[in-house]
Amino acid sequence: MDNVNKKKNLFSAFNNLFEYKKRTEYDFTIPENADEDKDKNISYEEELANQKSKNEPKKIFPTVSVNLEYMKSRYNSSINSDIVIREFTLTARNKQYSAFLVYIDGMSDSKLMNEFILNPLMLKNRANIFDSDETKVISEAVTNNITVRRIKKFNLLDYIYNSLMPQNNVKKVQEFDELISGINSGNCALFVDTLDTAFDIDIKGFKQRGVEKPENEIIVRGSQEGFTEAIRTNTSLLRRLVNNENLIIENIDVGNLSNTKCAVCYMQNIANDALVGEVKYRLNNINIDYLISSGQLEQLIEDNGKYSLPQLVSTERPDKATNYLLEGRVVILVNGSPYALIAPGTLIDFISSPEDLNLKYQFANLLKVIRIFAFILTLLLPGLYIAVTNFHQELIPTELLFAIVASRESVPFPIIFEIFLMEFSFELIREAGLRVPAPIGPTLGIVGALILGQAAVEANIVSPVLIIIVAITGISSFAIPDFSLSFHCRLLRFAYIILGYLLGFLGICFGLFVHFLIMSSLKSFGTPYLQPYVPITRDYKGIMLSPAWKREHRADFLNTKRPKKQNKISMGWKYPSK
Repeated sequence: MDNVNKKKNLFSAFNNLFEYKKRTEYDFTIPENADEDKDKNISYEEELANQKSKNEPKKIFPTVSVNLEYMKSRYNSSINSDIVIREFTLTARNKQYSAFLVYIDGMSDSKLMNEFILNPLMLKNRANIFDSDETKVISEAVTNNITVRRIKKFNLLDYIYNSLMPQNNVKKVQEFDELISGINSGNCALFVDTLDTAFDIDIKGFKQRGVEKPENEIIVRGSQEGFTEAIRTNTSLLRRLVNNENLIIENIDVGNLSNTKCAVCYMQNIANDALVGEVKYRLNNINIDYLISSGQLEQLIEDNGKYSLPQLVSTERPDKATNYLLEGRVVILVNGSPYALIAPGTLIDFISSPEDLNLKYQFANLLKVIRIFAFILTLLLPGLYIAVTNFHQELIPTELLFAIVASRESVPFPIIFEIFLMEFSFELIREAGLRVPAPIGPTLGIVGALILGQAAVEANIVSPVLIIIVAITGISSFAIPDFSLSFHCRLLRFAYIILGYLLGFLGICFGLFVHFLIMSSLKSFGTPYLQPYVPITRDYKGIMLSPAWKREHRADFLNTKRPKKQNKISMGWKYPSK
């Protein structure tokens, strides 16, 4: 009995120690209406409307004290350490008015604010201490010995804007939402008593990265400038390269909370109006709270997100974006992202490099053939290897077949497990090489490729031939210029491995049929994905580049306003016109 009691006591002790007991008392209180709000099932539009209604009022008040209290409440200035509200007395026509500035510390330039805003408004000078009831002469003209003058009475708003604000970019704003959007982007807001209009003053001064070399699209011959995270720097790079007033850059805000600025860039005299309208329509109809990067935007505006094929060209090179602009496409820039999106995108665009236009057409076409070959190897080589070794051994020369069989004689695993192990190991090494610190990256590659690979062969875990197959496949994936297309090939490669293991060449052919069927049905902003081959177009030459003097036409599937981009005789020095 004693042993039984001891066991019961021991069991009850463990039970009391580890048993879950539902708590009935908590240290915090739940709001009474929390469950009610949870059961209402409010839609996103209703929730957004409710949130906006809390931010009333919309219009700026003429009383500076009311505006001050509203801005303090809107920005939670009592707990926000970087929100600065500077109250001061403004002098105009020898009269004093209460005023205040609102800006975010760290995003505005204090030197510009002191010299070009506070100094002219606060300090007494000949401009703001002039005391007279005289009106302002707008213009004066003499007609038939009669002097005609246009007179305008004194207006405080115009006087501050025209005489006391020596800043190049100042906007008059009458709504709080527009003004707050400027403050959040680095501007400062000026409120003056008796005025129902505030001033949005551009004095941005936050730190940003300068123009540097592109990191992921490296070329030998060509521009060495890359986009940055600042949208205005990126638009200036495009402006400088295009050097034409027909370049239109329209701003569209995306994100109900973040109000991320996106720039839609196109050539007004070249781009198709329907294409431009479709791009702007999609951007204006994105209902999300925030947008951080161009990669996120790409997923929101592409035609079909179910497939892994990239449908918009992504680039960090201004020269590449400029070339597509002048071809008649639309470039989308996102503030905070160093990558531009180009619409529409076709399969040929993803296997082309910006260096192709800088090389002679013979060299460029040779490189394109190599890239196409690398695309095929990346996608199909492991699947073809497993199909040949399992189903079609008669295609292999006898000596090579004996060598493959001899290398796999001591491997205890089936070939499908062996190839999946090596493919997964290669992808693991690739991903680890990207995430580790830069000095360790080459060391990791050497350890993974040489030491682990050699050890796996000596331990009879994998065969040497399979090591070669996986290595060639991995090297081929690096030759694909576009990162998204390379990812697509890496993902689909596993599907072709399974099809080759199950059905041999028949399975791979079935996979290719479905693959091409999907690509043929896919569109990017109304443009067929396999243009100019499906359907075949008349004026566009296709994947191979023609000589520079024969590139007369733009891509006809874009239906541009200017189909021709050069004369038939472009080298007038060689073939002068008669």
